[in-house]
Amino acid sequence: MARYTASVCRLCRRENLKLFLKGDRCYSDKCAYERRGYPPGQHGQARGKHSDYALQLREKQKVKRMYGMLEQQFHTSFYRAERQKGITGTNLLVLLERRLDNVVYRMGFSNSRSQARQLVRHSHFLVNGNRVNVPSYLVGVGDRVEVKEKSRDLLPIRVAVEAVARRGVPQWLEVDKEKLMGTVKSLPAREDLTMPIQEQLIVEHYSK
Repeated sequence: MARYTASVCRLCRRENLKLFLKGDRCYSDKCAYERRGYPPGQHGQARGKHSDYALQLREKQKVKRMYGMLEQQFHTSFYRAERQKGITGTNLLVLLERRLDNVVYRMGFSNSRSQARQLVRHSHFLVNGNRVNVPSYLVGVGDRVEVKEKSRDLLPIRVAVEAVARRGVPQWLEVDKEKLMGTVKSLPAREDLTMPIQEQLIVEHYSK
């Protein structure tokens, strides 16, 4: 499968927002966005105003990169959100938050979504006692996510659990750090998503 292999710090600079794609590095003085908070490229500091289409495209790209998804994956999630009852933009964000790799990251078992995706791929997590190695798996209310017994001494997981206090755990999740286990108490509400996302721009982009 295709994947982005270049510097992820360029993505933060391109979207003019810290996307926290590199875990602890994003909280340190080494953060490239803090050091050079302008778009990459030769003319990065000289870019002017954006059209309505450009604003919609950038918002879509920002959220897609934030969750580490490919274009087709993101488009499929939007199509699914559009078919659900309710507000399409809110439905989309809820679907993205329910992804297993995101839930692992939100619970504090990884320092970034990309790391969470790798850990899930390598079958280090159980959902309701069953092994799940699909990062896009959608968790539901009452689902229990836990680190597999044989994986509980992995250094990346231990380091992430110790550092989770820096970003906190969302209210819709409940985590037992000692047992390395978490439970989905409810589906995330729009107010639980604190990142500056204008989902209506994404809806307008796909509605053209």
